[in-house]
Amino acid sequence: MKVWIEAFRLRTLPLSLSCIGMGGFLAAAQNKFNGAIFFLCCTTTIFLQVLSNLANDYGDTVNGADHRDRKGPQRAVQSGVISAAQMKNAIAIFIVLSLISGIELLYSAFGFELKSFFFFLALGILSIVAAIAYTVGKKPYGYIGLGDLSVLIFFGLVGVMGSLYLFTKEFFPLQILPALSCGFFSIAVLNINNIRDIESDRQAGKFSIPVRIGRARAIQYHWVLLLVGILCALVFVVLNYQSPVQFLFLLSVPLLIINGKSVAKLPSEKLDPFLKQMALSTLLFVLLFGVGSLLA
Repeated sequence: MKVWIEAFRLRTLPLSLSCIGMGGFLAAAQNKFNGAIFFLCCTTTIFLQVLSNLANDYGDTVNGADHRDRKGPQRAVQSGVISAAQMKNAIAIFIVLSLISGIELLYSAFGFELKSFFFFLALGILSIVAAIAYTVGKKPYGYIGLGDLSVLIFFGLVGVMGSLYLFTKEFFPLQILPALSCGFFSIAVLNINNIRDIESDRQAGKFSIPVRIGRARAIQYHWVLLLVGILCALVFVVLNYQSPVQFLFLLSVPLLIINGKSVAKLPSEKLDPFLKQMALSTLLFVLLFGVGSLLA
């Protein structure tokens, strides 16, 4: 059980739940929060995140990105504590769990309103495909540098705007800004991972953004992700200003600065703790942003 829990990579869950939290807070600010929908959003997201982590463990081992010279922690299939066949079975189980939870979520949100139900069902299936295809298959898109775009779409736009729509049944264009903040901060987590693994990824033919542009520019790119994420939230608050308490999220900025400085200064083998730090900083940002929105 301990081996499987490690393979689930539970430390990634705060990041995946951040986008659901942002959607929930934005809905609550409009008095349209629903506890049952929020719970099912969280369970579906957790299943999808674990599915993505298991598929990543399997795919990177099969494709050679996870090997003995890799800087990060050993993966389950790579180290042999879980066989490739066992991992494929676990991936299948979490596909089923994601579908069951997702269908229950959509029924709770839409009932028999079939147009919205099937649109979001298609979006959910696309999320499952994206989680698997990142590192699994003959041409995984994570190996050609498209992982960042996928994270922006699914951790930012789909995660926040999609969950918000489940609560409100409405689309608000301006709320794309806090969704982008979540997306950019999520990309920052992936960027730290890819900077850490830049040498092993290059050897395996995994052309992530840092592999393509080099470490120095990847660090600059990291700062851009952090600054633009903060800027999107600032612009949203300014355009929706009601009270100074809406700027409460700025209390998370020192943690983001610490993260940026650490990524810039530390060698690759010491970057792993800052994946968790960035994920938790993102969750804190969402909590502060949400509380500020509710108190305004």
